[in-house]
Amino acid sequence: MKYFIFIFFLFFSTNSFAIENNNLINGKKLYLEKNYEEAKIEFQKSIVKNPKSSESYLYLSKIFNKIKDFKEEEKNLKTTLLLDPKNKEALYLIINFYAKEGDFNKALAKYELFKKICDNCKDLQKIQSLIEKLKINDK
Repeated sequence: MKYFIFIFFLFFSTNSFAIENNNLINGKKLYLEKNYEEAKIEFQKSIVKNPKSSESYLYLSKIFNKIKDFKEEEKNLKTTLLLDPKNKEALYLIINFYAKEGDFNKALAKYELFKKICDNCKDLQKIQSLIEKLKINDK
């Protein structure tokens, strides 16, 4: 009986993960096709099945950027970083978000973290230039 329960649990958890993964895969496909409303639904389903899916939150933030819902974009970027504080793409996006909002202090704080985890990544120079421009405009 113990083995039956173990096998049942193993099957159920594996099957649940596969469904969540399918939502993430489908969401990415729809996002690339620029079908943002359907992609948003897939990522939301992915989150319901796996609330710690930082990748789903990241893609939701990108969708909200595209549809110009900037409050939701920021919320989803923050959630991504809460779940995965060293997510380079999310840090890059939130620094740009704060720069567009004109919030130099928040952009600078995230930039300091970005520098620590992104030694030689290609986006570091872009962010450095952006921070320099913000410094000039903040004075």
